[in-house]
Amino acid sequence: MTETRSEHEIVHGRYLASNDTEAIWGWGTPAGQLRALRRAKLIREGANLGPGSLALEIGCGTGLFTQMFAETGAKIIAVDISPDLLEKARKRQITGGNVQFLEKRFEDCDVDGPFDAIIGSSILHHLDFEAAITKIFSLLKPGGVMSFAEPNMRNPQVFAERHFRRFFPYTSPDETAFIRTKLAQDLEKAGFQEISIIPYDWLHPSSPKALIPVVKSLGNLLEKIPLLREFAGSLYIKANRPA
Repeated sequence: MTETRSEHEIVHGRYLASNDTEAIWGWGTPAGQLRALRRAKLIREGANLGPGSLALEIGCGTGLFTQMFAETGAKIIAVDISPDLLEKARKRQITGGNVQFLEKRFEDCDVDGPFDAIIGSSILHHLDFEAAITKIFSLLKPGGVMSFAEPNMRNPQVFAERHFRRFFPYTSPDETAFIRTKLAQDLEKAGFQEISIIPYDWLHPSSPKALIPVVKSLGNLLEKIPLLREFAGSLYIKANRPA
């Protein structure tokens, strides 16, 4: 991530923090809260988080997911480049003493590893991806796992957000999204094994509360249908550093 990219993310973090951050990200609505719970469950179970494990969370933002990860009893070092978002994260006062928030660029995390797991929600698409996965690989213990959820470029809304940014002010200047076939190739090239990338998430944050059960049922069906599932909103990504 270049300095220009870092500066963009800091400015964008200030914009997010000055507003209702969870509302901008879509986590504040009834449907958004259900999406967040499902996403956190996928990430923490994929990473085998639990007492005795050490995890690095990249791009922790306001600490919304950090709080859910901490419920596992894992020790979590949560980093973010934005001091404004970290201020919100620290105000959560996550109990248990197993979370440490650090204001730093992901590239500056050498002294904190190695880690059993490196995790995150919607963060890799903000970074220089090739450099990021190389860094993740180096910070993981042999046998360690990366576990992330990221936007799917094949989803129509995600595609529009990345290609018509002036209509979507909540997107940062450099962020992108992923196509899972290319992503799998990149992870394999970086040395990862047991790579699993699953399209999921058809429950839109704006879904009316009364329609959530119907939308969830339809989404569960679409996630099982070849071709159609490729247009889901998110990708769940899991890969291991060889033991």
